[in-house]
Amino acid sequence: MLIVVGGHSRDIGKTSVVAGLIRALPEAGWTAMKITQFGHGVCSAAGKPCGCCLAPEHPYSIAREERPNRSDTGRFLSAGACASYWMRTAAGQLEQALPVVRQVAAASRNLIIESNSIVEFIKPDLYFAVLDFAKQDFKASCARLLGRADACVLVGRPGCAPRWPNVTHEVWATKPRFNVSPPDYVTPALVDFVRRAGL
Repeated sequence: MLIVVGGHSRDIGKTSVVAGLIRALPEAGWTAMKITQFGHGVCSAAGKPCGCCLAPEHPYSIAREERPNRSDTGRFLSAGACASYWMRTAAGQLEQALPVVRQVAAASRNLIIESNSIVEFIKPDLYFAVLDFAKQDFKASCARLLGRADACVLVGRPGCAPRWPNVTHEVWATKPRFNVSPPDYVTPALVDFVRRAGL
């Protein structure tokens, strides 16, 4: 099974949702991957500003996390993932990394990826969009792909009205929705949804 967890902004709980699903479904033998696209002028190999680095020279870089720690990929291992990877790509170069993503998928029992943009190139079995009504920022990648989400994971107070002036209400309100909150970020209903999808 391939699951993708994306979201509309930074720091809304995407990593926590991935870790929560790994922890709640240990029988899946998860491999986890986080995909980060760096902006222009940031080297995908080093993840730092690089004045002389051009995207064609370093279109992507992938690193396997070696031990549980407080990084996002380390948290995946702490949650019980069998393996965890951080894929870094230059802006607009994710397609260059697809052979490596497919190679990891082929070698995994089940793969869960934290990303939005990967859905533009690979059709997952499930794509969850993590949404926080209190955050006004809305990533362009999530706006483009929200219609493809199989379900929405709503973080925080469910009674709060969303603050997204350019996002149509129907595109998310008509989908299955799961209200979650810290520290767990998953619910029995969300876990059951994954199981019923074929895990």
